[in-house]
Amino acid sequence: MKNTVKKIGVLTGGGDAPGLNAVIRAVVKSAYNSGVAVLGLEDSFDGLIHPEKSRPLSPRDVTGILRLGGTILGTVNRGDPFLEPIETSEGTFNYADRVIDMFKRAGLDALICIGGDGTLAISHEFSKRGIPLVGVPKTIDNDIMGTNSSFGFDTAVSFATESIDRLHSTAEAHRRIMVVEVMGRNAGWIALHSGVAGGADVILIPEIPYDLDKVAECIRARDAWGARFSIVVVAEGAKPKGGKVSVVAEAHGASPERLGGAGMYVANELEARTGKESRFVVLGHLQRGGAPTPFDRTLATRFGGKAVELVLAGQFDVMVANHPPDIVAVPLADVVGKQRLVPLDYDLVHTARRLGVSFGD
Repeated sequence: MKNTVKKIGVLTGGGDAPGLNAVIRAVVKSAYNSGVAVLGLEDSFDGLIHPEKSRPLSPRDVTGILRLGGTILGTVNRGDPFLEPIETSEGTFNYADRVIDMFKRAGLDALICIGGDGTLAISHEFSKRGIPLVGVPKTIDNDIMGTNSSFGFDTAVSFATESIDRLHSTAEAHRRIMVVEVMGRNAGWIALHSGVAGGADVILIPEIPYDLDKVAECIRARDAWGARFSIVVVAEGAKPKGGKVSVVAEAHGASPERLGGAGMYVANELEARTGKESRFVVLGHLQRGGAPTPFDRTLATRFGGKAVELVLAGQFDVMVANHPPDIVAVPLADVVGKQRLVPLDYDLVHTARRLGVSFGD
C-alpha cells in the first residue's frame, strides 16, 4: 500500500521527563528515512494555536539530542484547555476549533503527541474530532495505564537511589532518621523501586495509608538490635490513615492542588515519637532533570520509531506501549482517565515486606 502521509507534527506536553528528546529524535529520523517531513510544535498544542510556535525538523536539527534531558520543543503543564477560549495574535478562538484549523492550514497529515495522562486525554479528544494521531506515554511516575513502563521512570529511580545511597553515610554517622521525599502524586512506583534499591527501612506510598505509630515502632525496633539510623522514603502523595495529602497550594480552576510537605511532616512526627533527630530531603524536580539512562534512551527511541510506523500504517487514536519484549499499540480509549497504581499484591511489595521494610500499615 502506497504511503499517503507526507507531513506529520510532533509535540511534547505535560511535565518534562528524561527521554523526551530521544523520542523526538527517533520520530524525525524515522520519518525522514520514510520520505515524511516533520513539523516541530512548540509548547505542546500551543504550537498549533500560535503560527509562530512551529518549525520544520530535519535530522540535522536532532543531531546530538539523544543524551539531553528536557525537550527542544518546550512543554506546558496546565489544566483542561478545552474549558476556556484562547487569545492569539489573530483573535479569540475556541481552543478545539483553532487547533483543528491550524492542523489543516499547516498541511499536516497526522500528529505524534508525547505526554502523560493529561496530554493523552487531550489527544484522544482531538482524535474524536478527526485529527489522526498517535500518543507516546511519558511519565516519571510510571502511572500510565496500558504500558509496562514509560521513559523517564528509570532515570528518576536511578537518581533517587543514588540520593538514598548518599544519605546512608550521613544518617549512620549522626544516628539520625533521614526522610527522603520523592515524586509520586497517586502512584508509589518511584518510592517503592528506589526505596528497595537504596535499602530503605520504611517506604510510604499513596496506595497504602500509613500509621506513624507503626513506623516509629519499626524504627525503635531497629535501634533495639543495634541499627542506630533509619532511612525513610516517602512519596509526595502518601498520606496517613484517615488523613490527607500534604499540599503547598490548593487547587484552583482546572489546575490540581500542588503537593509538598510530606517529607517534612513525616520527619517531624517521627522525631516527636522516637526522640531521634530527624532530617528530611525533598528531591523534587531533580528527578526530572539530567541525561536519561541508557534504558530510557532505548525505550524512548523504540517508542518514537513505533509511533512513526503506526502513522504510516494508518493506525490512529492509539498509544505506543511497552509490552516486553515488544512495543505495541493500545487504544487511547483504554488509557485515558485511568491510572496504573502499585498493586497491593505486587511482587516487590511482598519482597520488601519479607526483608523487614515497613509500609506503615
